[in-house]
This record gives sequence, C-alpha cells and structure tokens, in this order.
Amino acid sequence: MAKAVFKVGEYVVYPTHGVGKITAKEVETIGEFELNVFVINFEKDKMTLRVPVNRAEAAGLRSVSGEGEVKKALTTLKGRARTSRGMWSRRAQEYEAKINSGCIISVAEVVRDLHKNVDQSERSYSERMIYETAMNRLVGEVAASEKTDSMKAHEKLIRALKKQAA
Repeated sequence: MAKAVFKVGEYVVYPTHGVGKITAKEVETIGEFELNVFVINFEKDKMTLRVPVNRAEAAGLRSVSGEGEVKKALTTLKGRARTSRGMWSRRAQEYEAKINSGCIISVAEVVRDLHKNVDQSERSYSERMIYETAMNRLVGEVAASEKTDSMKAHEKLIRALKKQAA
C-alpha cells in the first residue's frame, strides 16, 4: 500500500474525531527527540490534535472520501435499516465501534439504523447521542468531500434517508 502523503491545508479524517484540517506540519522536541507532527484542527469541537507524521497511517488518518465512497454511503442510507434485538448496551458498543472505525460506510450504517427512531420521545439519551455523533461525522465528511457547507450536506443526507426502503 502506498504511503499516504498529507499536505497542510488538506481536510483529513481521524477515526475517533471525524473531519479536521491539517493546519501545520511542525517539529516538536520531546526530551532529546525531535518529532515531526501534523497539527490537525477540528473546528466543530474546538480541538487541536498533533499526530506524528510517521504514525499518521497507523493512527488511522486518511484522506476525505471521494465521490464514489460518498455515493456508496448515500446508497447505504437509502437501504433497509437493520435492527438487532439484542441488549442496547451491546448494540451501543457496536455502533460506537463503527463510528470510531473512521469508515464512511460504517458511519452511514449507524445513521441509517438509528434514524427511524429519531423523533420518538421514548428514545434513550444514549441512542440520541450515538445517532447525533454518527450524523455529525457523516455530515462533516460529505461536506468536506463535496466542498460544501454542513447545512447542504445535512439536507442531502436527510433526503437520502427519506428514500429509505420501508
């Protein structure tokens, strides 16, 4: 597999935080070691992350999905929701793992599976939070991929979800 080369100014996906922008490439001195790091800013979370350049791929840092992957994610949203009947705590762990995988298709699966209950008042707080986290990650990546704003990306995802199989 070719070594990914990230550039300052590029949007990237970090699995546990979503889409961020590389704002700098710096050399940090830790003790007597010098370490090259990418400085990644996550505007929405008001957070800055420093990822060692030589560990970026191992940490799961990747480029924003291209048009083909976004289309697959939208197709996933239009598919039939899969709900397992197991304990919520186990399903919640599986959803969290999918969200933190950094895979746009896995995140789309979580949004699709939890969207049906979005307006139900008996929905638990944790279910609502997992859904919102997944939706925010998906919105961020679609917006970055299509170079549009979050509102337009969100509307596009909601339209896809409304076409969902009955």
